[in-house]
Amino acid sequence: MKKGFRYAIFATVVLLLTSCSSTKYVPDGAYLLDEVRIQTDNKEVRPSNLSIYLRQNPNSKWFSLIKTQLYVYNWSGRDSTRWVNRTLRKLGDAPVIYNAKETERTSEEITKAVQNMGYMGAVVEPIREVKKKKMKLTYKVTTGKPYKVHTIRYDIHDPKIKEYLLKDSTATLLSEGMYFDVNVLDAERQRITSNLLQNGYYKFNKDYISYSADTVRNTYLVDLTMHLNLYKQRSEDEAQNHRQYTINKVNFITDYNMLEASSLNSIEVNDSLHYKGFPIYYKDKLYLRPKVLTNNLRIIPGTLYNEQDVQRTYSSFGRLQALKYTNIRFFETMQGDSAKLNAYVLLTKSKHQSVSFEVEGTNSAGDLGAAAAVAFQHRNLFRGSETFMFKVRGAYEAVSGLQSGIQNQNYTEFGAEATVNFPRFMFPFISSDFRRRIRATTEFGLQYNYQMRPEFTRIVASAGWSYKWGVQRQRSQHRIDLLDINYLYMPWIDSKFEEEYLEKNENYILKYNYADRLIVRTGYSYTYNSAGQALMNNALVGNSYSIRLNFESAGNILYSIAKMARLKKNNDKEYTLLNIPFAQYIKGDFDFAKNIVIDNKNSLAFHLGAGIAIPYGNATMLPFEKRYFSGGANSVRGWSVRDLGPGSFEGDGNFMNQSGDIKLDASIEYRTRLFWKFRGAVFVDAGNIWTLRDYKDQPGGKFEFNKFYKQIAVAYGLGLRMDLDFFVLRFDGGMKAVNPAYANRKEHYPIFNPDFGRDFAFHFAVGYPF
Repeated sequence: MKKGFRYAIFATVVLLLTSCSSTKYVPDGAYLLDEVRIQTDNKEVRPSNLSIYLRQNPNSKWFSLIKTQLYVYNWSGRDSTRWVNRTLRKLGDAPVIYNAKETERTSEEITKAVQNMGYMGAVVEPIREVKKKKMKLTYKVTTGKPYKVHTIRYDIHDPKIKEYLLKDSTATLLSEGMYFDVNVLDAERQRITSNLLQNGYYKFNKDYISYSADTVRNTYLVDLTMHLNLYKQRSEDEAQNHRQYTINKVNFITDYNMLEASSLNSIEVNDSLHYKGFPIYYKDKLYLRPKVLTNNLRIIPGTLYNEQDVQRTYSSFGRLQALKYTNIRFFETMQGDSAKLNAYVLLTKSKHQSVSFEVEGTNSAGDLGAAAAVAFQHRNLFRGSETFMFKVRGAYEAVSGLQSGIQNQNYTEFGAEATVNFPRFMFPFISSDFRRRIRATTEFGLQYNYQMRPEFTRIVASAGWSYKWGVQRQRSQHRIDLLDINYLYMPWIDSKFEEEYLEKNENYILKYNYADRLIVRTGYSYTYNSAGQALMNNALVGNSYSIRLNFESAGNILYSIAKMARLKKNNDKEYTLLNIPFAQYIKGDFDFAKNIVIDNKNSLAFHLGAGIAIPYGNATMLPFEKRYFSGGANSVRGWSVRDLGPGSFEGDGNFMNQSGDIKLDASIEYRTRLFWKFRGAVFVDAGNIWTLRDYKDQPGGKFEFNKFYKQIAVAYGLGLRMDLDFFVLRFDGGMKAVNPAYANRKEHYPIFNPDFGRDFAFHFAVGYPF
């Protein structure tokens, strides 16, 4: 009966989509542009590279299959005064009507693009196939034989620039025998310009470089000549060699208002000082230490102008939270025959102190609650753009489903944290030159969390010392946790809870994680994103990929000290520090994600993740916070969070038992733009977790090479996302396809025998899953 109902719904949706003619609003004598393709006779000229020149594209398809928005538009009636019809037209897409003029312009642009690749005899022929009121349009590209560069000559009359080009000749993009590709020629102009801008040529731009090309008669060969024009300030001036500029003076103005000051003369200053030869002008009070200004400066007096130094200076000052804007201006001056530049670094102060309030609702396994926090932030604590943050948080939740006999039914949490972030590498015996190059931030932090549950009271205190820095235009990010200390203290446990769960069943995982514990760890993480900061509407622009590596180790130094000091072990055969046992483990994680853009509406995303954590020495188990779990909005989405694994373990209602030491995750997701702010997705997830040891409370959870691949869970589903520019709201519904918890074939493969109540999981999250 259920299957029949689902089939009826599916059939109804299909009929609704197809019953309305796609050409309902196509005028007589016109054609719906149904399909557009590009065909080339040359494998080196890919149609995908030419699609950007299409002036008309057909109506978009959801998941590259169905023109849903066109059908929605066609559901509307012809009476545009009715709100229903206006709404349907707003949600849908009007039919794309074939335009002959746009086809002609597209043909011209594709022809020009292919010719610029070196195929000077390229021809583009639009082929039209008409069926009733629909048209399929194919652009047939015949490239012909490519033209190649026969010889290269250089027409350069500026001797100094000629000398620079000869020194840099090994990096040239031009070579005899290359295709006569206009794009490569332009890239070479840009490369030369960038090189000269790094060597003092402040006023140089690529328009000073041009080419002339002569074809050899009756051949496909080109004699290429590069010309470098001499400098002219005005067209009527006499041509002269390009000036090479040296930095003369660098001045700081710390109270610059971009909205009020249009020239240097209008900037309001009333005091100044000189620090190591750098004039610093300010109003009333200098809010940054002079050393902070000079340490972040990359423009050095007496050196040639270098565009990269200017960008590095912008980047360095942009990291300072005490500043809102940075602007750098240069003014020319002549000293004899030498061209000089006076630089002015104009700084705009930010608001240094702020207080913020946060209120949130919580939902833990169906139990509703509320939390509130207040935070104070100071962005210039020691006049060096140090950021101090102090935050207090409180939460309350009514807990249900507790065992009988427990009187208190409430969960209360209080917490406080304080961090100080220094915009520099803070470590003794490190040279100032190294600190300038690495551009790291140093953070010291303290946290305290007091949790009062009906079953126990827990205190978590932590302290940290870490470094973060980025390179390659923010594509790479590094983080070192030099020291991270976490102390877990259990001052009270309900006697009934302790008897039932910790002692009666002798659950080793529970006992280990409901005891006092000290974790002293160090760690390193590396993140690389090929797109850097090139983000648009929370989606990466173009094809991209990201890699994340993480490694951490805990307890090794303490264990070495305990061994050397020959300290005694406690009853659980663990070394202790001040009678507190400490954890010892190593942990490594790898994560890879790739985004492939199909067109401006559709993309394909892949994800692969793996991790392993090994307890050893002073520990036979990982602390719960360091164990892996599977299922949830960012894992295998056919299962709820912490509801899958380990291995073939089907769970016993205790989420602690559904954790492990090894994790594998893989996903593939097809993403499409729907309408307005909505995006859709179809996904398939696979993965699971396993333990390294055979625990009696996790039967079937141990990782074994001859079994683990049979225990990989698989899920499939649909997702709806609302892209609000600053963040993405995500709703995913997943169904189990392969369930390793069951050996019975019917239950092991629920994809063939789905049970919605048993196999469906709904997830709400913020942001994309990977």
